Amino acid sequence: MTSVFLNWAFIGEVKNPKTLVNEIKKKRRSGKISNEVNVYHDESLDEILINDSSGRIRRPLVIVKNGTPALKKNHLRDLEKGKIKFDDLIRKGILEYLDCDEEENAYIALRPQDVTKDHTHMEINPLLMFGLSSSLIPYGEYDRGDRVNFGAKMIGQSLGFYTSNYVVRTDTKSNILLYPQTPLVTSVSYDVFKLNKHPAGQNVVIALLTYGGYNMEDAILINRGSIERGLGRSFFFRTYQIEETRYGGGQVDEIKIPEKDVRGYRSEDSYSLLSEDGLISPETNVGDGDVLVGKTSPLRFLNRGEFLTGIQNRRETSLVLRHGERGVIDKVILSETQNGDKLIKVTVRDKRIPELGDKFASRHGQKGVIGLIVPEEDMPFTESGVVPDIIMNPHSIPSRLTVGQLLEMLSGKLAALEGRKANATIFNGEKEADLRTSLKKMGFKEDGKEIIYNGMTGEKMEVEIFVGMIYYQKLEHMVANKIHARSRGPVTLLTKQPTEGRANEGGLRFGEMEKDCLIAHGAPLLLRERFSSDDSIMPVCEKCGGMGVYDWRKNKHFCPRCGKSKIKEVKMSYAFKLMLDELKSLMILPKLHLGE
Repeated sequence: MTSVFLNWAFIGEVKNPKTLVNEIKKKRRSGKISNEVNVYHDESLDEILINDSSGRIRRPLVIVKNGTPALKKNHLRDLEKGKIKFDDLIRKGILEYLDCDEEENAYIALRPQDVTKDHTHMEINPLLMFGLSSSLIPYGEYDRGDRVNFGAKMIGQSLGFYTSNYVVRTDTKSNILLYPQTPLVTSVSYDVFKLNKHPAGQNVVIALLTYGGYNMEDAILINRGSIERGLGRSFFFRTYQIEETRYGGGQVDEIKIPEKDVRGYRSEDSYSLLSEDGLISPETNVGDGDVLVGKTSPLRFLNRGEFLTGIQNRRETSLVLRHGERGVIDKVILSETQNGDKLIKVTVRDKRIPELGDKFASRHGQKGVIGLIVPEEDMPFTESGVVPDIIMNPHSIPSRLTVGQLLEMLSGKLAALEGRKANATIFNGEKEADLRTSLKKMGFKEDGKEIIYNGMTGEKMEVEIFVGMIYYQKLEHMVANKIHARSRGPVTLLTKQPTEGRANEGGLRFGEMEKDCLIAHGAPLLLRERFSSDDSIMPVCEKCGGMGVYDWRKNKHFCPRCGKSKIKEVKMSYAFKLMLDELKSLMILPKLHLGE
């Protein structure tokens, strides 16, 4: 008996599973049961899974009966004229939606000429097996599968023109590419999804060449002249917000320049950029630590001493620019929250010009950071005087097998020469043979290679270099957002070790494996300094091995367990002392045995 499951719940058993599966498919295609139902026979587990739950990914396929597709030319003509709709084809049993389970039982042909009597379905178009991002990759069928995945992922990270009303939006973080272009080598998906209205990259001249070795390990060389003409320039926007909150007992926050007797007052310089109302003005240059909005709040806890000393019982809680960031105030918006509290949003704009360490990528998963910005006069050039914008390492092609990138460079070159857009839709693109023939007609070598001269010496290079046009993307991983160093700074209250993270001015963690590297390098004494971020001197009792206590009145240490005993000062990590205290809280008494 074969078990039957409906939406993964056991509902019964049948003797002849194939009959049941065929009956369900027949009824679905004739419209007697919903076309949302999918059925899957797992022969290895001897189970039938019937599914109509929501949230499954399903895709349409053409039904094949006895070696002939059900979709005919007259159906396509009727669709074009508007006589029938897509849903009618599903209702008539010409197309059907399969989920990933039922697709396991299907044998799908890519094109009509591939159909045999064994096939159960045919693709409407082979492009439809891809998602949005991966269908944008030109000549994707020539790339290895993992590269298509990487390429699709990086299309989503590319900077572009994400919306036309970005000037009035207050997104937490956003980037705008200054001179976006639509790709020369394009896919049908760009028109279908109207992505040409939101371009996210630029067409560049690229050469495959190791020029001085600064593009090792996937790095790229970039032409300084191209950067000065606007290649890869972008704006980075970050929005900060602050509220003027009301508390219980009539206490309120106040947005204004804090007075000097407020607890935590910074310095007069810190508030020099603020207007009288405590807000900063648009188009002001700011750096990290600058106050954007002045604000004071009531104290959390009141001590009796604070009334006597005359300190105003308020604390400073101004809005400050993040550590390590800079820019220009783009806009200041005054509004109110749902509770009627005053709400202020400040957007900071920073111009980002490509620099060493910024990440770029093609649409084929070939990512790399800038390794060197080469002056234009030192760049190599072709016979006709064309200077590449980007030089990429040829070693990144053989191991990755991104043949699609080579074809994109070839068709991009032809598209630029002919002044048109090249079609490189996956499984439907222009053929390589046609590209080669057309390039030959234009007076170029059919394989895309050209004679190149060394820009530094002026000598002709011994070998011909592959040069073409390609769509390159600047990604949101910029070195300005990631660079981080620290000498001294804040520590956490609990462990007295440096804080974590760039935003908190944190330290760089020197871990177990980094320690091994130093020992292997023959510099173990350096570890004394590296691992002493929380060094502290602790009083330890020689007699019982417990921690001593400092008596402020008598100005000396004593042991709370033994009374008057010998106390020695021992240097240890504060985290170790904390661990001893944690053990005591578990009713375990640790003792320290002191040597000389």
